[in-house]
Amino acid sequence: MTDTKNTPLRIAVFGAGRIGGVHARNAAAHPAVTLSHLVDPVADAACAALAAETGAQVAGADDVFADDRVDGIVIASSTDSHADLLRRAADAGKAVFCEKPISLDFAQVEEVAEKVQEAGIPAMLGFQRRYDASFRAARDRIASGAGGRLEHLIMQSRDPGPPPAAYVATSGGMFRDTAIHDLDMARFLLDEDIATVYAVGSCLISPELGAAGDIDTLMITLTTRSGRLAQVVNCRRGPMGYDQRLEALCAGEVLFVENRPRTTLRVDTPDGALAPPPENYFIDRFAQAYRDEMDAFASMIAEGTQPLAGMRDGLEAQRLVEAAIVSHETGAAVQISPDWRP
Repeated sequence: MTDTKNTPLRIAVFGAGRIGGVHARNAAAHPAVTLSHLVDPVADAACAALAAETGAQVAGADDVFADDRVDGIVIASSTDSHADLLRRAADAGKAVFCEKPISLDFAQVEEVAEKVQEAGIPAMLGFQRRYDASFRAARDRIASGAGGRLEHLIMQSRDPGPPPAAYVATSGGMFRDTAIHDLDMARFLLDEDIATVYAVGSCLISPELGAAGDIDTLMITLTTRSGRLAQVVNCRRGPMGYDQRLEALCAGEVLFVENRPRTTLRVDTPDGALAPPPENYFIDRFAQAYRDEMDAFASMIAEGTQPLAGMRDGLEAQRLVEAAIVSHETGAAVQISPDWRP
């Protein structure tokens, strides 16, 4: 591993698309990190342009894993590549930061998570909401017990508009691509095993997504082992824009995380008040969280600092996702045990 006292960490990023670009730019801008390599065999032109912008070297996967000077890799490539790259990172002994999900196949999620754990490499999962200042403050307030025990949690997550139908095939659809973030956040805030999962969903917005076998409107109810409740609301269309809100009912207080406006300007007229819309989409809304993730990755490698989301969190969030899919398909609540599998 690189001597970080004198030399920046050398990081390679897999994926030159939207989220890969975020991580590559954050790595290049981090004072303790050098973005050494970019790998994307599909998006050659995008990879070359991003490399020119960040000063990285375009490389192949074999080059990265064979290079002992590479301290860690960021996996932000297509979902179907995650499992294999995680295996290779484990075999090469390289620290890894992987975007969710680990895989679209739950058996593979379990197998890869076990392999990474047995290899003992530093590993973190890309649940960026855990690093968002507002969500983190809610978690810290709940964990402190200042307002009493958390009893009821409501989370609303709505995109500005539906993605193209072609996106469904590679992303895992609404459950595995979108709801997984909310289910992970429910685990993060409740800090208790989930006992039951009940999901209902419809295709109300995009006939194209429906034809591709997906839904665009979803509600999931979780019950913990002690009987506490969480309600997750997902939708592919928010008429006001990107909608990310949270309400946590504690015994002595209620916590709210509201949408972040693009500006703080409000216009008052005789007809009423006009407020600015929320941040455009997740790249803008969670920009600081993504920067803090890169900082956490560097700290994990250099100092052994435990990340807020590890491989087990990826596995358990996926377990809840798969249970929600089964519930949606059967119309019945699914009872969850620590070893439940679809």
